[in-house]
Amino acid sequence: MLRKIPEGERPRERLLLRGAEALSLTELLAICLGSGRKGQSVLSLAETLLSHFGDLTSLTRASVEALTEVKGIGKAKATQLKAAFALGVRVQRIGGEGKCLVASPQDAYRLIAPEIQKEKREVLALLMRDAKKHVFHHEIIAIGTLSEVMVHPREVFHQALHHRAFSLIIVHNHPSGDPTPSQADIDLTQLLMTAGNLLGIPLDDHIVVGAHSYISLWEKGDIKRAKY
Repeated sequence: MLRKIPEGERPRERLLLRGAEALSLTELLAICLGSGRKGQSVLSLAETLLSHFGDLTSLTRASVEALTEVKGIGKAKATQLKAAFALGVRVQRIGGEGKCLVASPQDAYRLIAPEIQKEKREVLALLMRDAKKHVFHHEIIAIGTLSEVMVHPREVFHQALHHRAFSLIIVHNHPSGDPTPSQADIDLTQLLMTAGNLLGIPLDDHIVVGAHSYISLWEKGDIKRAKY
């Protein structure tokens, strides 16, 4: 028979009374899970999860399929956990006033790859930077097919002008998993560079995201800018 947890010891009540910082990792995980299963309390289930994966890093990197291998974790609980972990990662990337410093292709990749890397179609994201290299706004501006995504410079720079961007970075994925830029990718880069130079909103980089890596056209030398 399950022991009834006194109200003052329940994770949710403890968080309300003492704040999230006062809670243990197991208690925070229990709140994310919401409930246990028949014959096992939510705290015990949280402990089982941590024990199964060994540490928090391994747990946060686990796929939905891997999470559901733990008895008591169905798809609903697994997706709750993945959503909570993803929020934590995104908050960690954000700097002051909702801005994220993007000073290298790797920074840009880390910021946007989780959103587009597993898309089944090509999608193109636009990252807008201020004069201090902070991305203050990013969004998906085009969704294509399995093998291409098309965007007109008008769509790109309409958004850039609206948000008063200092400079731009575009990022798109290759569902094939191979990040090698196509000729169409290179042509789009040249077109946006020309338009950006005319409007005074330079294109700083075009990054192609593959399954496990990326290629930066700035690093390749296709975008002639001395500094990132």
